[in-house]
Amino acid sequence: MTYERSYNLLNSKFRELFFPTLLAAIAGNFALIADGLIISALLGPMNLSVIQSIEPLAQFANVIYWMIGFGGTILATSAKANFKEKKANQIFTLSLISILIISLLVTVLGLLFPDIFLQALCNSSQLRPLVSGYYMQYLITIPIMCFFIVLAYFAKTDNFVQLQFRAFLMANILNVVFDIVLIKYTNLGVSGAALSTTLGYVVATVYLSKYIFDSKRTLKLVKIDIGESVKDLLNICKTGFSASSVALYQSVKLIIVNFLILGALTNVGLVAYNMCCNVQLLVSIFIFGTAQSILPIVTVYFQEKDYNGVEYVARNSLKITVLFGIVFMLLFTIFPQSILFVFSVKNPSDIPVVMNAVRIFSLCILAYSINFLYIFYLQSIQNNKIANIVTLLNGLILPVAFVFIFSTARNENGIWFAFVLTEVVTLIFIYLYSRYINKKTDGEYSGLFLKKQNDANEKMMEYTIEGNENEGVYLSRQIQEFLPKSKSYTFVSLAVEEITVYIMDINDKLDWIDIIIRDNDESTIISIKYSGKGYNPEEDPNLDSDNIRMLRSISDNIDYSQILGLNNTVITINK
Repeated sequence: MTYERSYNLLNSKFRELFFPTLLAAIAGNFALIADGLIISALLGPMNLSVIQSIEPLAQFANVIYWMIGFGGTILATSAKANFKEKKANQIFTLSLISILIISLLVTVLGLLFPDIFLQALCNSSQLRPLVSGYYMQYLITIPIMCFFIVLAYFAKTDNFVQLQFRAFLMANILNVVFDIVLIKYTNLGVSGAALSTTLGYVVATVYLSKYIFDSKRTLKLVKIDIGESVKDLLNICKTGFSASSVALYQSVKLIIVNFLILGALTNVGLVAYNMCCNVQLLVSIFIFGTAQSILPIVTVYFQEKDYNGVEYVARNSLKITVLFGIVFMLLFTIFPQSILFVFSVKNPSDIPVVMNAVRIFSLCILAYSINFLYIFYLQSIQNNKIANIVTLLNGLILPVAFVFIFSTARNENGIWFAFVLTEVVTLIFIYLYSRYINKKTDGEYSGLFLKKQNDANEKMMEYTIEGNENEGVYLSRQIQEFLPKSKSYTFVSLAVEEITVYIMDINDKLDWIDIIIRDNDESTIISIKYSGKGYNPEEDPNLDSDNIRMLRSISDNIDYSQILGLNNTVITINK
């Protein structure tokens, strides 16, 4: 029997993360769509402009919690992958403290200087009273929402995926219920929608806080050093900025593009652009869910130098993203009236312009989906420089430049085609950049996802075995055939046999075990990843057996960590 890597364990973990994360992304964004639908139905389409006016503030809140949430989880996951549990706990604690302080500061400033913010958000004297009521209540929501989402990101990374999903679902179901009650049965009007969001997040945050008190979590709240925390916070912001800046550039873009479209196409242009934004929001929910699924997995496997695993996850995610992109592109290109029906656009004079805008805009969906996934992928491998460049080009420079050119020419179709050009040009830039890096590094990096090649002086073997003792014994014999004949090759095969047999002994049921062996002139490193009950030599020093005694005698170091619900044991045998 010959063993090789099957990626069954990786597939299982990807599926475990993907569906709850996708559903959480749907639930997490449903509040915006639900607010729009309910406000449109109960208060009339005019009030949708209130939501659109507040959108830059909502996007700014997204910047804050994405930057801290994504940056913190990436750094904490990287620390755990490198067996730095103390650093991971410090990052976790600092992220929760900093998101509370920053979001509370935004709320306080917004309450102290409402006129300045309202002037920037809404130029219409007719809309400003409505926007003001929604704005004041939304400010109260920001700290609760930001804390909830950052805590949810860490809970998912710590393998509390179902808890995270149920919390997001709870927040948004309650939001819909309170929307109907407060808008329909009170005099709060559109500000009732903002209060509904606040109440939904309050209840969901209380529920999600169960994570903090759960004994099974691996991330702990610890005392942090102020001096070291400043440096860590800067690293968190730097790491999370590329993904969070999507929302930042979206805020700035909305203000500029709204102004340009209003000047070229009057109010009907804003209605059409609002529908295009709703199309993008619907698509981004699914792409965002996919991107969030790969982010922690790619981060862990990249830190462990498992570049084959990284590429495998990235390619599978790309297939899913392309499928979503094609489906939504065809849907809104062929049936643009579907989005008008959902958001109750009924004005006869608006319908032709809006349908035309949605049909042209939808042509960008496939390229947009790939670009969005790629930004998150670059962030997960901590290639922050190019991630920031792609985000800036795609999120601000290209769309504003193209819309400006076509709006100056008063070309209505050109304005909507500007968004298609933005995504296509961004995708071409990504392709050319990857080709440039492939050639510049002489093959050290390859492909669209810049897969890093393993050290030429290091021999690597990858295996997947089923969870029974015979598999471990047979694999140890096969390893002897691949390793060079030396004193250490016997130790390596013996170490693999002893640890795999012991893992199977302490687990009643085990599906798959991934084993990677790296052999170089100085040492042989054995990495073993599996689900179920793990063995930690530091926490279980008294746990003993013939297998463990033998393993300790031949190993120079044994490290253990638990990430994403997977146990990772790394055995080092020096030569």
